[in-house]
This record gives sequence, structure tokens and C-alpha cells, in this order.
Amino acid sequence: MENQMFCFQCQETAKGTGCTVRGVCGKLPETSRWQDLLLSVVRGVGTIGHALSEAGVAYDKVPVGDMIVDALFTTITNANFDDSAILEKVDRAIAIKKQLLLIAKDKGVSLPDYQEVKWGGEKADYRAEGDRESILRNEDADLRSLKELTVLGLKGMAAYYEHASHLNQRNEAIIDFMMKALGIISDPSADMDTLLATVLETGKFGVDAMALLDKANTTAYGNPELTRVNIGVGKNPGILISGHDLRDIEQLLQQTEDTGIDVYTHSEMLPAHYYPQLKKYKHLVGNYGNAWWKQKEEFASFNGPIVFTTNCIVPPSPSANYKDRVFTTNASGYPGWKHLKADANGRVDFSEVIELAKTCEAPTEIEQGEIVGGFAHAQVFALADQVVEAVKSGAIKKFVVMSGCDGRMKDRNYYTDFAKALPKDTVILTSGCAKYKYNKLNLGDINGIPRVLDAGQCNDSYSWAVVALKLKEIFGAADINDLPIFFNIAWYEQKAVIVLLALLHLGVKNIHIGPTLPAFVSEGVLKVLVENFGLGTNATVEEDIKNYVLA
Repeated sequence: MENQMFCFQCQETAKGTGCTVRGVCGKLPETSRWQDLLLSVVRGVGTIGHALSEAGVAYDKVPVGDMIVDALFTTITNANFDDSAILEKVDRAIAIKKQLLLIAKDKGVSLPDYQEVKWGGEKADYRAEGDRESILRNEDADLRSLKELTVLGLKGMAAYYEHASHLNQRNEAIIDFMMKALGIISDPSADMDTLLATVLETGKFGVDAMALLDKANTTAYGNPELTRVNIGVGKNPGILISGHDLRDIEQLLQQTEDTGIDVYTHSEMLPAHYYPQLKKYKHLVGNYGNAWWKQKEEFASFNGPIVFTTNCIVPPSPSANYKDRVFTTNASGYPGWKHLKADANGRVDFSEVIELAKTCEAPTEIEQGEIVGGFAHAQVFALADQVVEAVKSGAIKKFVVMSGCDGRMKDRNYYTDFAKALPKDTVILTSGCAKYKYNKLNLGDINGIPRVLDAGQCNDSYSWAVVALKLKEIFGAADINDLPIFFNIAWYEQKAVIVLLALLHLGVKNIHIGPTLPAFVSEGVLKVLVENFGLGTNATVEEDIKNYVLA
């Protein structure tokens, strides 16, 4: 049977090879088709924009860069299921592409003869062309794999860049690279060496993007600090905010102050509690629930409205009692949910959400207690003397970085079992929603240092790179790989891909990723990654602890 769609960008992809009928995430074939169209137009925009820059033609890159970033973020796993919203972005991309084509013509800039450049990108033409613009347009598996590694890395990079730009931090060099990379993957004659170099360069700019977002977050909200976060509930009506965008939660907290409405974080928004300028709001009362994949039951019991600021949407069932009280912002969207657009100044009006919250019951309590976090690089450096002394004395023998994503597949219980089985002289360094597999376990501490140090969101994996480089300096290690650190990373979607590429750029070797290897990594590309970087995947908990923790 002919494929109705093809998508293999997430860890749950069907049969470990690709979704061809409907996305495991809930994405429909028509939605997949419009996302492919959006990416095709964006490849054309990037190719033309890079050609203009190479020719020395000046043009306003801000709207071009913002469109590319938003489009890439929109097509990330579980971000946007709304066909009408995606097609609006297609129209915007086509308009920008036509503007750039006019500039190129006016300035006499010759453009590559790639399909993405020649093709006007009209939606009716695309429908007639079928799935020509899908991933499978690249027939060579290894070339396709390298191109997809790049574009999926760009998607993760775009997510981080968009959050930074919302806090007025931009970097034109990152946008220039995005356009250059889009041009390279559009080139049907690009060879293995060129594409592999582009993958590694994507990692370099991934580091830059995460550093930019780190600067944006800490400039706006201060350095994360050790914080105990309540996981119970209060008696007031509440609003639950999910996703990753800290600017949105700041605005929500400002607009709900003195209204009698409490604000709760969900999943990857948990680290908002760690920032001094956000935790100062007394009505930011706690974190509700767990990682993204449990949202169906947790949203049902929350009782109040929910705001999605980014990806990690799980389509609700038709009978879900919460489907009429969910709102989206930024690149996220779902049919039937109200989308709150920011105005020209970046302000989102949450008044409709607040008024709805006033009519709702308080959240139903689903657990009690506290979880501890806030161990980004500044907080770890504040504990540096304790950490160094614990390492020198032998109290701490190993650090295990367990950053990344959580998911619903049963084989992800490996990470819970792994955390439980680690020797008591081992410290877990975590970030991203992978932490929900073990951050509520009572794993104790080492000389007052918690055995689970949570830096924050997935982008805060950058903190562990900074910490590792600092430890390399302190201990006088010749190489980052000489440190007693093992990287055991769980992945699910494209933000984890850019984290992996960033770590490879920094020279980190012998990284393990799981619970399965990505379907978009071909046998030939996997061989390169194994031979050059020692990339591996999980065995059993016992084997991995013996070979990589106790070794």
C-alpha cells in the first residue's frame, strides 16, 4: 500500500522505521503533508537568503529569521496539529520567499537550480505533486540520514532560539548558519563529506543557541537556585501552564497577581520555580503532575484551564473533559483550541484564560510532597568546593548525565531501574523531562549534595557541558573524556537531537542514547558515529552499570 505520509523524526515512530498511515503522536496524513510543504518553502527561503548573503547583498534578516525559526519549531514533534495554522505559516513563508527572489533578481544574484528555489510553492501545486517533497525524496539512505540529522537538529535549535528571541536575545550568526544549512540539504549533489561536516557544524551552532538561551533566561530571571517545589495543591482555582517558554509564564504570573488564581507548572515548565524573578510570585504554588505523556489523566483532574506554550501536546480523546479549556501560544496549536497570539510588543493577553479559571474548581490533589531542583551551572559552581572535595575523598566516584526526554514506552523504565541501581557514590546530573523517571525517588545525598541534580529544561543540558569543562579545568584533565562522567541520554524528539549534536561538537565520546536508536540514522551513518564518537545504546541496567559506571 502506498504511504499516506512518512515521518520518522521521533523515538516512537511506528515499528521503529517510520509512520506511514498516521503519526504515533496523533499527526494526520494531511497535517504531515502541510508540514512537508512548509519545510520545502523554508528550504527555498534559506537557500535564497544564504545566496544573497554570500553575494554581499544586505537585507532585513529579522523577519526572515523569525519565519524560519517559527516554521521549524512548528514542525517539531507534538507541537502543532492545526492545519489552518500551518497553512497560514506557509502563506507567510511564500510571501517572504517571493520578496527574496525579487531582491535576487534586482541585484543580479544567480541562484542554485534546486527544486526548492525554482518551485513557487503554491499550495495547489503541492497537492497535485503528491508527496514529492517528503523525506523520501532522497533515495540514498546515508545521504538522506545526514540531511535529516541536520534538519532535525535545526528544528531543536530553532526551539531554543525562539525562546531566546522572546527575551530579546538574538544572534545573526545562528540565523546565517540555519540558512546555509538549509541550502546545503537542498542541494541534490551534496556529498557525504559535505553533509557530515554540516551535521557537526549544526552541533557547534546548537551550543551557541543553548548559550544564547541560557544568557536570555538568566539575564531576565536570574540564575537558577536550589529550590524545593511543592507537588501538592492549594484551595484556589488554578491555571496549569505547560511547555517551555518562560516569557509566557512570566506574563501569566503578572496578569494573575491578586486575582485569587494560583498558577501551577507542568512537565518541562517545572524549572520556572528555580528562577528568582519567577519564584517571587507567591501564587506560583507548585508543579502538577509528571512528564508530558501523562497529561490526559492529569489535565482531567486539574479542573482548571491549561496553557500550552510549546510542543508536547497529546491529542485529547473525544470525551476528554478538558478539551474545551486548553489554550495554545507561540508555535503550538491544535484544532478547536483557542490560540493566543502575541501582539507586536510580544504581549500575550491571558484575560480569557483567567476569567475561565475563576469559574473552575480547585485542582484535585494527585500527590503530595516536594521535589528539589535548580542545579544549573551557577548553582553547581556555588557548591564547587563541596563537589571537588567529595570527588577527591572518593565520596563521589562517578557522575552520570541522564538528561533528555521521557516517554510512554515500557522500555523507558530502564531509566528508573538504572537510577535505583546506581552505586550510592554516584551523582545523577539531569535536565529535560527525562528527570520524571527518577526525580521523585528518595535517592539520598552525598555529604549534603543531592544525588539527583536537576539543571532544568532540555536546553539546560548546556549546563552539564559547562560543568564538565569546568571540572576538566579544576582537575587538570587533558580531555573531557578523562573525567568520571558517563552520558546516558534518553531521547524522544528534535530538541534531544540538537543536544546530542552539541555534545559531539564539544568532543564528548561514548555517549549512550536510548531507549532505541533513531530511525533516521542509517547503517552507514551509524557506523561513522560509532567509529568516530563511540556512540552506543543501552544494554541491560546491570551490564551498563558494570561497563560504564563501575569501570
